[in-house]
Amino acid sequence: MELQIEDSVLVKKYINGEEKALEVLISRHNQKILSFIYSKVLNRDVAEDIFQDTFIKVIKTLKRGSYSEEGKFLPWVMRIAHNLIIDHFRKNKRMPKFEGSEDFNIFSVIKDEKLNVEKQIIKDQIDSDLSLLIEELPDDQREVLIMRIYKDMSFKEIAENTGVSINTALGRMRYALINLRKVVQRNNIVLTN
Repeated sequence: MELQIEDSVLVKKYINGEEKALEVLISRHNQKILSFIYSKVLNRDVAEDIFQDTFIKVIKTLKRGSYSEEGKFLPWVMRIAHNLIIDHFRKNKRMPKFEGSEDFNIFSVIKDEKLNVEKQIIKDQIDSDLSLLIEELPDDQREVLIMRIYKDMSFKEIAENTGVSINTALGRMRYALINLRKVVQRNNIVLTN
């Protein structure tokens, strides 16, 4: 709750001409937004481009006075990012790849939009559930997991960025995965479709 209040205050300050307020908002949420974008496009350069486009749109909307404050700055920005990701795929006429077996599958030839929408809803729910689970990890484990999974960094790069040894980075990743499994099992969470 406190974070939302702070966001709304920063938004108002930015609208009133305090440029520094936007920098604080961006630095506060950039990790979560960039990770979300990267998880969808799986390309670091494209993710960074969409991230920049997201904040260009945020700035234009705020400057126009079209933003209605409901204390939900981050979800609003995530919606903008999500729409830009969809635009990216439409523009490049690139649908996610079909991963099938050697056997012929009629669904690889025909498309049923209802199935695609249902799969997307399930995938979005899984991504959302997983994000909440990752947030529960201790900071050091969460940081390593995000760098490895969402930023596709090597353990050497992770060690250099966090100032720890490679073995420590590996250990943190191992414990992050163990802790995620425990939470999933304890709460009977299903993360597959």
